[in-house]
Amino acid sequence: MDGYRDVARAGYDGVVELYASMFADRLETRPFARAMLGVFAGLVREAGNLRVADVGCGPGHLTGLLGELGLEAFGVDLSPGMVEHARRAHPGVRFVEGRMEALPVEDGALGGVLAHHSMIHTPPGELPGLLAEQVRVLAPGGLLLVSFCVDEGAAEPVRYEHKVAPAYSWPVERFVEVLGGAGFEVLARMVHGPVSERGFLEAHLLARVVVR
Repeated sequence: MDGYRDVARAGYDGVVELYASMFADRLETRPFARAMLGVFAGLVREAGNLRVADVGCGPGHLTGLLGELGLEAFGVDLSPGMVEHARRAHPGVRFVEGRMEALPVEDGALGGVLAHHSMIHTPPGELPGLLAEQVRVLAPGGLLLVSFCVDEGAAEPVRYEHKVAPAYSWPVERFVEVLGGAGFEVLARMVHGPVSERGFLEAHLLARVVVR
């Protein structure tokens, strides 16, 4: 099932500068997403473990913002081109090439994980394993903020042709269900939009690793 990763890697490598310019405002024009990011950062600071991974970080715009919000953030991305750009754009921040399914992080090391539209290319059947990896790297009670597109009329995930690589929209309750199965409890959810020409809504789920 590595084919979708190869497609995504090649697709993002081919649009690095365009993609970086499109998201240079770092959510200044998207108040709901920025508000959820602020809540996430505040709760991570309150818990005390400031080490956070921005998985699927792209050009590093949100990794840098997490640092400004008081977190010890580093970025991970599948695309070598994106990692190279992020290192140039944010020379004081660590960026590494890697997969979200096999993070270069020790067990229980992180206070938080940000996944801003970075899980959308993962086929639905692969998502539980990807989320299990986030549980592995998070400390007990660690936080995950995940964002994705929502098709209001769908009861199951729907594949669509993203401009870079095939992607999936998710019904919010189905994503919540998968999070629960992976070991998370959802603390907050925000759904707003539409955010694309397809009419998709945008969902942000803030979840915590269940302490057993």
